[in-house]
Amino acid sequence: MISAERLRQIAFWAHGLNETEIEQTRRGIVEKDVAKGAYLCHRGDRLDFWTGMIGGVMKMATVSKSGKSATLAGLRAGSWFGEGSVLKSEPRRYDLIALRDSRVALMERATFFWLYDNSVAFNRFLIRQFNERISQFIGLVEYDRTLDAPSRVARSIAWLFNPVLYPTADTHLEITQEELGQLAGLSRQHTNEALKLLETRGLLGVERGGITVRSLAGLANYGE
Repeated sequence: MISAERLRQIAFWAHGLNETEIEQTRRGIVEKDVAKGAYLCHRGDRLDFWTGMIGGVMKMATVSKSGKSATLAGLRAGSWFGEGSVLKSEPRRYDLIALRDSRVALMERATFFWLYDNSVAFNRFLIRQFNERISQFIGLVEYDRTLDAPSRVARSIAWLFNPVLYPTADTHLEITQEELGQLAGLSRQHTNEALKLLETRGLLGVERGGITVRSLAGLANYGE
């Protein structure tokens, strides 16, 4: 259980809830640490919690039968995910792996469904979330098949600053080139070259251990 104040700190969507909904929600959430390299869940696991990122960076990934790995999405603080699996009560179709030490919020399935059944504000949030995720995964198919390395890095970064999924995010993110490479499906060398190119074009700034976005629109549309 967390406090009402803590809920509002870690869940931007909670600001649309009334006091009764806040009280019900906070009672169904706990926090958990996930060490760098650890799995929050494996593909095929049942994770009966809706999950929010409080801190750190994780990736949603899958591995084919032939051993080919594919990153489906990067997840940073502010992200809430897994609503589809909770609604359908099905095993996860992906691995959730911490790229650095992370902290997550876990909402019980019963609490999720209470909000789903009783809160108009929560359902409006879910609709926006679903629409944005659909766009994200359509874009993933597109850039995985058609874009070069700089474009893939640019799109991966842009999704980490998506204003719908991360409305409270500022322009800076602590993330290493290795972590970005894992999200974009590229080697560290290719990621480094791509970041240098994007920086020379004024789209971002590269600092030690992080990046600062200078043109989100430029990154989101890079390569078109």
